[in-house]
Amino acid sequence: MSRIASSKLSPFPPGWNEERVRKVLVHYDAQSEDEAVAEDEAAYETPGQTIMEVPTDLVSAVRELIAKRHAA
Repeated sequence: MSRIASSKLSPFPPGWNEERVRKVLVHYDAQSEDEAVAEDEAAYETPGQTIMEVPTDLVSAVRELIAKRHAA
C-alpha cells in the first residue's frame, strides 16, 4: 500500500481539528444578532487591513499573492 493510501487524510484545513470547529460553531450559535453585526462592523475597522470586493475570476490570484506574502 502506498504511503498516501495508508495515511489518514484530515477533513480539516491545516491547524484545524474537530474541537476547534466545535468551538467556532458554539461561538457563532451563541451570538445575538446585535453581537454578530458588531463583530462584522469591527472587521472594517481592523488596523492594517482593507475590505474590498474582488471579481470572482481574480480571487485565486489574490489568494496566491496573500499566501506568498505570508510565506515571505
